[in-house]
Amino acid sequence: MQEIPARRRRKSPRSALALAAAAALLATGLLSWPGTQRAAAAPVTFVHPGVTVSRAQLDFARGKVLAGAEPWKSAYDQMMASQYASLGRTPKPRAVVECGPYSNPNYGCTDEREDAIAAYTDALAWYITRDDRYAKKAIELMDAWSATLTDHTNSNAPLQTAWAGASWAKAAELITHTYTGTWANAGRFATLLRTVYLPEVINGSNSNGNWELTMMEAAIGISVFLEDKVSYDSAMARFRTRAAAYVYLSSDGDLPKTVPSQNLNTRDKIVSYWQGQSTFVTGLTQETCRDFTHTGYGISAISHVAETSRIQGQDLYGTDVGERLRQALGFQSKYELGAAVPSWLCGGSLKLGLGPVTEVGYNALHNRLGIAMTNTQTLTERNRPAGTNNLFVAWETLTDGDNPN
Repeated sequence: MQEIPARRRRKSPRSALALAAAAALLATGLLSWPGTQRAAAAPVTFVHPGVTVSRAQLDFARGKVLAGAEPWKSAYDQMMASQYASLGRTPKPRAVVECGPYSNPNYGCTDEREDAIAAYTDALAWYITRDDRYAKKAIELMDAWSATLTDHTNSNAPLQTAWAGASWAKAAELITHTYTGTWANAGRFATLLRTVYLPEVINGSNSNGNWELTMMEAAIGISVFLEDKVSYDSAMARFRTRAAAYVYLSSDGDLPKTVPSQNLNTRDKIVSYWQGQSTFVTGLTQETCRDFTHTGYGISAISHVAETSRIQGQDLYGTDVGERLRQALGFQSKYELGAAVPSWLCGGSLKLGLGPVTEVGYNALHNRLGIAMTNTQTLTERNRPAGTNNLFVAWETLTDGDNPN
């Protein structure tokens, strides 16, 4: 959880109203966020459920679990044994979530993220078991927060909002479009996503790249749930610019691509932004030399957006985005598995710990497209079942492991 220099002051009621008004205008197409271009990415009709997982994927996973097949059964058991699947969970909402650098101070940050993951976990549990207690628990968690939350403040607010928003969108999507019972306050939760979450994330960030990638993941997921084509297109355009600037390919030239708003207009500035790394090779990411954990956040967000886009009818895996994802996975997996680190790479020392982030990209690129990914395959299979990073990644062996759909 990285720091950005300026302390973020709490937004005034007037600024909150302004954000809400801007969101409303955005939805009508009368306003576009600065620095973005409208791209034809949104489908004519949104597919539901369609935020990172589709009904076909869920049906495949459910069938494997009910048949006791591996690795899905172990992944399901892992999920159900976690704190997030507890039917005794008590939501811990608060009106203002304040998250400073590295979540210090932490006023509701962990509670919000974990309640959001729990809601998504319960939604998955509902789908597989058809036990409506889990759907009702997911609804209880979402209702508690939609009745309480009004704002995120301090320097980590954009990233916090993205992490929680990504999980909330997945949970709401599954409950709305698969649960056979009622959700009386669904509209209130949609309003929460539109007025509190979406304005915080859709304008992006000039911090380290994992911030903006995760923010666009949340914005795109929320846009699917809200069926907001304008926001979807805006977020997807920003995502594609950031993904190209996050993972280097030799075809980029001598230097990595950049995001125009960051004004990285000299080699020295680019090297500094890339954590001091001055030798650029295919698969290196902007945060490789920072640590693999933050790099994993960025890689995961790229894969989540690509998966949502595929479900919505625009397959990015066969494009520049997919190639960058493939190369990033392979490069990081090689060293995560223990390959010797050359002296030109991050001064010969890497901070490993990629996290449970390889299943989605590996399944899409290797299993669906047939691309050889030896290192990524070895790492993925070694880490099964992939659990959660307790931020915004959860249970992807269950949902994406060797899933053909």
